[in-house]
This record gives sequence, structure tokens and C-alpha cells, in this order.
Amino acid sequence: MPFIYVLQSSMTGGYYTGATSNLEVRLSQHNSDQSRSTKNRGPWTLIHNEEFSTLAEALRRERFLKT
Repeated sequence: MPFIYVLQSSMTGGYYTGATSNLEVRLSQHNSDQSRSTKNRGPWTLIHNEEFSTLAEALRRERFLKT
């Protein structure tokens, strides 16, 4: 199932919003600096997530949260 998620950096206090089909793996990637967009700003804490029935719905919600 697709998810949108919001992470908060423990280092900077900043936020990151993304979409994925596997939340646990994606969070692990962010915390091990495997994601270019969040590299060197972790560790990251999951502060919000929502599950959707389709990826299109998740991406629409992600875009909404980013604006």
C-alpha cells in the first residue's frame, strides 16, 4: 500500500515529505544516508504518515502537503 510520510530531522529540526510503497525500508534509507535529498541531515523521526489505496492518491496528497 502506498504511503505519504513526514519526517523531522533531529539535527536541523527541518521537515521532509515523501511517498513510498514500503515505509519501513524508506525510513531506513533516510537514516542511513542512502537518500540524496536527506543525506547528512539525519537522524530522521517519522512524525506523520497516511496510507492510500493507490499511488496516484498518495502522490496527490504529497503535492498538497508540499505546497
